[in-house]
Amino acid sequence: MKLFNWTTIRLVLMFTLVIFLFSFTSKRNEHRKLSKSIVIFLDDSNPFIKQETVNKLLIENKKDASSIEKDKLDLNKLEKAINKNKMIEKSEVFVSIDGVLKAVVKQKTPVARVFNDKGSFYIDYQGNRMPLSDEFTARVPIISGEINKENSFELNKLLRLVYDDEFLKKNIIGIQISPNGNIKMRNRIFNYEIEFGRAIHVERKFDNYKAFFQKAVLDSSLYKYKKINLKFTQQVVCTK
Repeated sequence: MKLFNWTTIRLVLMFTLVIFLFSFTSKRNEHRKLSKSIVIFLDDSNPFIKQETVNKLLIENKKDASSIEKDKLDLNKLEKAINKNKMIEKSEVFVSIDGVLKAVVKQKTPVARVFNDKGSFYIDYQGNRMPLSDEFTARVPIISGEINKENSFELNKLLRLVYDDEFLKKNIIGIQISPNGNIKMRNRIFNYEIEFGRAIHVERKFDNYKAFFQKAVLDSSLYKYKKINLKFTQQVVCTK
């Protein structure tokens, strides 16, 4: 009975000591100040926003991260503040074991640039508006004409297809939308106009165009054409 009591007492003491040490370490760790802050862009080849701009949001306009205690941090609040920036799609904010405050940032991806009476802006991969950047100009197709609720969904699908296809991305530089929804495109190298029609059967039309282009470019006949008509999904009609 005595042995049992002594063993029990030792276990209680050890358990209490562990809790004390854990609590002491956690409390001490909470009041430690951060060592520094780092902003990491997932794609840093096209910097639409400066790291310094994101870092100011990250440290909430304080002088530097070393003046911030860990227990004063609200990581969720910081993420929301960064994500409000119109250049940023999403972010993840966390503190590493060595006390570094990190923000991993994914910028929005522009797929086209719109010019209209109200000015100019990008359309991003999600189909949302994105402002122009003072830091970098994206090389994307220029859109003119009318974008509305009726044609925006199909247009966004078309723009994503162009962006994701290396051939189309290099060749299509301009997209004009008429009031009736018909689309015309301009090629980067050749002077012909592409009559695309409405933004329907988009994949089929682009497949037809690429097949035609690969064949016609071999005999240099592309220089002779003024118009390439893709409205008919069964054929490509050319006008000299």
